[in-house]
Amino acid sequence: MKVLFLCQRVPFPPDRGDRITTHHFIRHYGKKGASIRIGCFSEEDADQAAAREIEQLGWQICAPKISRSFRKLLSLRGLFSGTSLTLPFFSHSQLRRQIDQWVSDDPPDLIHVYSSSMAQYVMNCRGPLRVMQFAELDSDKWRQYAERRAGLPRWIYSREARLLLEYETEVAKSFDLSLVVSEVERQLFEESIPGVSAQVLPNGVDTEHFQTAGEERREPKTLIFTGVMDYEPNVEAMLWFVRECWPSLRDAHPDARLLIVGSRPLASITALGNKPGIEVTGRVPETPAYFDRARIALAPIRLARGVQNKVLEAMSMSLPVVSTTQAAQGIGDAPGLLVANSAEEICSALDELLTDPVKAKKLGAAAADFVRREYRWETMYARLDSILAASPRS
Repeated sequence: MKVLFLCQRVPFPPDRGDRITTHHFIRHYGKKGASIRIGCFSEEDADQAAAREIEQLGWQICAPKISRSFRKLLSLRGLFSGTSLTLPFFSHSQLRRQIDQWVSDDPPDLIHVYSSSMAQYVMNCRGPLRVMQFAELDSDKWRQYAERRAGLPRWIYSREARLLLEYETEVAKSFDLSLVVSEVERQLFEESIPGVSAQVLPNGVDTEHFQTAGEERREPKTLIFTGVMDYEPNVEAMLWFVRECWPSLRDAHPDARLLIVGSRPLASITALGNKPGIEVTGRVPETPAYFDRARIALAPIRLARGVQNKVLEAMSMSLPVVSTTQAAQGIGDAPGLLVANSAEEICSALDELLTDPVKAKKLGAAAADFVRREYRWETMYARLDSILAASPRS
């Protein structure tokens, strides 16, 4: 089988949400013996080094380097052309030429696209089976951003939500299969795009990698939040939590500590490290050692939904997770996943776990058992294979 896989970022290393998912599904295709070509973008020198590692596996990859700041300027063309800002951001002539050549010279059997912005390169490619892995609707993310803004930003975000939904609708009606990450996202998808059915393909977790080394390094009053720290939902979550929850939590537990672990911290996030008890790490080689320092994981995400990798990874590391509805609803009811939304509810849940470490440990163990039973990557590979096999065009 010949697979053309399109995604926004070089799918290695699996160190952030979209890269985790794309890395694992591409690797699955490779293990099945597929010939793989990857179209994506690199943003840093490390991305280009990762692309060279991918080539050493015998796969072909085209990953032109882009500047996000320059791309944001280019995306403003959408304001004058009547298109969304997202599409010109991810439109690149070099990548388009390479994809056109691959499709023309040696047509793939399967085109797998992760993120609707990358579908623009194969909208007219009608031969192969085309799979659109939306994960979640990006248009709804922009809608949520608009709800929290006023004035010109609100107008821009609302416009983006509307135009991107129009494009997502066109993509969904054109492709053979539409995949989303959770049942909640499926319901939203089918309400937003009537007449098109979506199938659920959740994220998985590498349960061997995200496995606790034991209790020896646990710091009994330490909390942890992980994520790329220039991503607005993560930034907003931590700024809100430190402003609304941290002071009262420290009053009740003066020895409480907070680890904010993730690459690209904005200045506003780095500044949180100056507050008592807070450590901002920036990029780290791997997160398991930091999870093993903590007793409780946080996911106070108030924007976006989906299945949060940070939640699954923390649970796999035997940590209870205090999460908002937005971060938890893609997973649903699960042992060790405690849902709290207001500052008062979050502080109450954290206080209970910090006061009762035996309960925290018990919930963490139950969370790990649940993830190993329900969210192993092998389970998701089997689900993907079943979805592809059931397609009338397979």
